[in-house]
Amino acid sequence: MILGLIPSRLNSTRLKHKPLLKIDGLPIIVHTFKRALLARKLDKVIVCCDDKKILDVVHKYGGKAILTSKNHRNGTERIYEVAKKIRPKLIIDIQGDEPMVDPNDIDKVIEFHKENRNFDIVVPSLEAKDNISSRNLVKVLFSRDGKILYFSRAKIPFNYKDKKIKYFRDLSIVSFKFDALKKYSELKPGKLEIIEGIELIRALENNMNLGTFIASGSGFAVDVNQDLMRAIDVMPNDKIRKLY
Repeated sequence: MILGLIPSRLNSTRLKHKPLLKIDGLPIIVHTFKRALLARKLDKVIVCCDDKKILDVVHKYGGKAILTSKNHRNGTERIYEVAKKIRPKLIIDIQGDEPMVDPNDIDKVIEFHKENRNFDIVVPSLEAKDNISSRNLVKVLFSRDGKILYFSRAKIPFNYKDKKIKYFRDLSIVSFKFDALKKYSELKPGKLEIIEGIELIRALENNMNLGTFIASGSGFAVDVNQDLMRAIDVMPNDKIRKLY
């Protein structure tokens, strides 16, 4: 089984009750799970939430949701609570604040991981062209063969020689082997993870094998009010929106 899990937490520090905020008539979390359901390679999609308000909204719009502990430190730990009861071959972590997620990107991540089983975790990358210096944008450094070296909120690599270079950001669709997700969830938060505030650095700090490929998606997370306004502006004309 290939299981799509969407972690969702009610109390965002930057946007109050973010999953329930409406864009084009639907809550953010509903856009996310409706679009995930359009992915051809997912066998099941479940929202993993920490509050009954999210649970009720997902059920109202025909989705499947499970109430999880409020004590998880991040979304990766939250999805493991659900995944460990099912033990699928691959778990696809689809961030709950990505209302513009493209189901085709989900399928591409699954296909890449199935063809590159040497990686414990796969995190696709996108070329970053706007707001590169934003701390909300997680930058990705990777080797020629696609092995992820580091994540950072800083603008890396540092352009020491002032050359024209490309920066890459993460696309918030993460594929885990079950054993990798289990190992991650049993590890303590790492020093660099805490400093950067990026949960997957924990996997790098413990020598797990993370891989990437360059995707062509255009989705973005709704982190702050500016992102919300942008999503409200573009959603009505989005081609995937017309499918649900």
